[in-house]
Order: sequence, then structure tokens, then C-alpha cells
Amino acid sequence: MYYTSTAPPKGKKEPMAGTKSKDTTEGAVLARNRAASHEFHLSDRFEAGIVLTGTEVKSIRAGRANVKDGYAKVTNGEVFLYNAHISPYEPGHRENVDPLRTRKLLLNAREIRKIGKETDTAGVTLVPLRLYLKNGRIKVELAVAKGKKAFDKREAIAKKDVEREMARARGARRTD
Repeated sequence: MYYTSTAPPKGKKEPMAGTKSKDTTEGAVLARNRAASHEFHLSDRFEAGIVLTGTEVKSIRAGRANVKDGYAKVTNGEVFLYNAHISPYEPGHRENVDPLRTRKLLLNAREIRKIGKETDTAGVTLVPLRLYLKNGRIKVELAVAKGKKAFDKREAIAKKDVEREMARARGARRTD
């Protein structure tokens, strides 16, 4: 028998009853550290997995995470994320953990060695830029960062103002 109206398209299977489909929010940014580019000169960027509990995952997916004050360190050949605040998941109750607990990051050994060498220098640290979804897993984007001086920040603000004025002038010219 051949049913045209009820058959699924070729190559696509219908999900089984009672199963959830994969996230449609693939690549969605769940938390962002906007201040990082203002406070630091960012160089190398890395993608890392993060070890989380179930309630932490639910809380992050609900948008209740803050990585603004977070930083990462290499300790004994492992990378750990400090001060990243993940709010307790309300229905979690006793399963919830400390919101500011230290979380292990999952990176390739070669990347860990490279990060370790770069962060050994004084004034260089590892900052989280964003938490996002990739293939249904939560990832952290890290950057090797060196602190900006006050005059660097003022210079960056002045440069952005000039760019904004130029864009405004171009827009005004188009409407005339």
C-alpha cells in the first residue's frame, strides 16, 4: 500500500511517541560576558565543555547564569571555572548545588598546555565570554585576556564614538 498524505518525507523520520526532539535553539547564547571586551585585550579563544549537574543545566537553559565575574585557571593539568554564578533551579530543591561552585572545564590536553603557557605570564588570565548550546550540550567560550589600562578604555570608547558618528552621517546622507 502507498499512502501519500500520511507518509513522512523521504529521509526524515517522525519522532517516536513520548520522545522529545533535539533542541531547535542550536547555537543559542545562554549567557554572555559583555564587559570582557571592554575590560581586557582578548587574544586566543577556546571552546570548552563544562561539567554540570542536571539542575545546573536546567537553570542555564532557563537563562539564569552569569559569567561576568568568572575566570578560569589551569591547576594540575586541568582547567577550572571560578565565580561563574548559576542560580539554583527552583523545582530542584535538594538537588541544587552551590551557585558559585568551581566547575571543571573539558579541553584537549594540547589546548590545556597552550593555555597554561600563556597564562603563566603576569597580568594574563582566562575569561569566559559566553555559554552556548552546541549539539545539545552546553559549551563555554574562553579567551586568553590581558587587562586594559584606563587610557586604553578611553581610547576604545572614543574610537566607537567616531565610528558611530560616521555611520550616522552615512545614514543621513542616504535619506537626503
